[in-house]
Amino acid sequence: MEYKVGNENPQKIGENISTLSNSAALLNRERAWIVWGVEDGTSRVVGTAFRPRSQLVGGEELENWLHKNLHPQVDFNIHEFSLETGKRIVVLEVFPAPGSPVRFKSEEHIRIGSYTRKLKDFPEKERVLWGRFSTMRFEDGIALQGLTGQRVLELIDYPECFRLLRLPMPDGRSGILGQLAKEGIIIRIGEDEFQITNLGAILFAYRLGDFQKLKRKSVRVIEYEGRDRIRTLREQEATKGYAVGFEGLIGYIHARLPANEEIGQAFRREVPVYPGEAIRELVPNALVHQDFSLEGTGPMIELFTDRMEITNPGQPLIDVLRFMDEPPRSRNEALAGMMRRMNIIEERGTGIDKVITAIELYQLPPPNFQVTPNHTRVTLLSPRSLAEMDKGDRVRACYQHACLKWLASDKMSNESLRERLNIDKSNYPMASRIIKEALDAGLVRRADTGSNSNRDRRYIPFWADGM
Repeated sequence: MEYKVGNENPQKIGENISTLSNSAALLNRERAWIVWGVEDGTSRVVGTAFRPRSQLVGGEELENWLHKNLHPQVDFNIHEFSLETGKRIVVLEVFPAPGSPVRFKSEEHIRIGSYTRKLKDFPEKERVLWGRFSTMRFEDGIALQGLTGQRVLELIDYPECFRLLRLPMPDGRSGILGQLAKEGIIIRIGEDEFQITNLGAILFAYRLGDFQKLKRKSVRVIEYEGRDRIRTLREQEATKGYAVGFEGLIGYIHARLPANEEIGQAFRREVPVYPGEAIRELVPNALVHQDFSLEGTGPMIELFTDRMEITNPGQPLIDVLRFMDEPPRSRNEALAGMMRRMNIIEERGTGIDKVITAIELYQLPPPNFQVTPNHTRVTLLSPRSLAEMDKGDRVRACYQHACLKWLASDKMSNESLRERLNIDKSNYPMASRIIKEALDAGLVRRADTGSNSNRDRRYIPFWADGM
């Protein structure tokens, strides 16, 4: 807690917020305070003339200016009141740093004794502070604080929450709030004071825009006119929490995707270009496995005339080449667990297997999993002939097919690859060339079957533990 009388310098206030927020996180406190109107040292109440809500910084309201210059954005509340003696008091309530040290403009600050100091000048304090953050799960963080029970129910779509979790609706507001707290969606602080956790907000918010720290994590769906990003046809942002908005998001994606006309024995019907099962696996995977600590970015789904790209912030915890066989790992375990309870994801490690199986059934080019310094992207390609596939497509198809075969206790052959790529039986040398390309790339290896014939040989993924 800091006491002040007339220090109204906006720069100093911003530095103090950084200092107190980082210090609260370091000391594991729920909040910190700046109080104007009390003498420092004597604690004597003298009142203050400071009026923060009417103060401007370059024509901008002080509160907004402070929020804009704090990174990552941290919650703070301004309280103004007068005592019975007529003396005005201003209280700035500051909450702990949410997952990384809070900086004001370009500097992070910390309290050393009674002084504000730059965090970088005290590496031991910085190390301990980062240690606090490393044990803090995103889901346990606080999305919004200081709420009444009524306000919680205005922000959280609790009827849909209970429906998705298959829980009976409790009687009365008290029962509803109690169950939400039991599920980790909210935290009770006082008689009628609550916090909404990141888990509760990201899954069940009526509007993610109501949560300053999470509004950039809403899913964007962008449709382009051609094969590049030059001309955007339309862009839609999914504003609801991931769980309550999931079916609407999937429905919107399907409505925007092209379809092929399939002619049956008597009727024509529209068949989607991309298998629905693949989309229902890949979209929630992007939501669950994202790195929420990356600021200014969120999940994005882009639709082109020749492909669909699904991108999420953060690098995967598993090598992309091992997506099909490694047990599942998620940096957001509580989020994954709750989405599994709602049957949005499986969390059994078979999701990518299903994606590849569906892609092969549709005889589409293989999906491409790519990692950039800050993102993970999967690309689904529209139908194209083998001649239209490049070498990377062919090798990837061969490797993914070998993985599927191995996971089904089988081995890839020239014949099975021909079926996968729709290669004519008489053109087995083409399949052999593709297998050689995959062998040269180190993605598959020969299984010892005792045959020297290319047509009779069997192949397994490079990581398979048997011959």
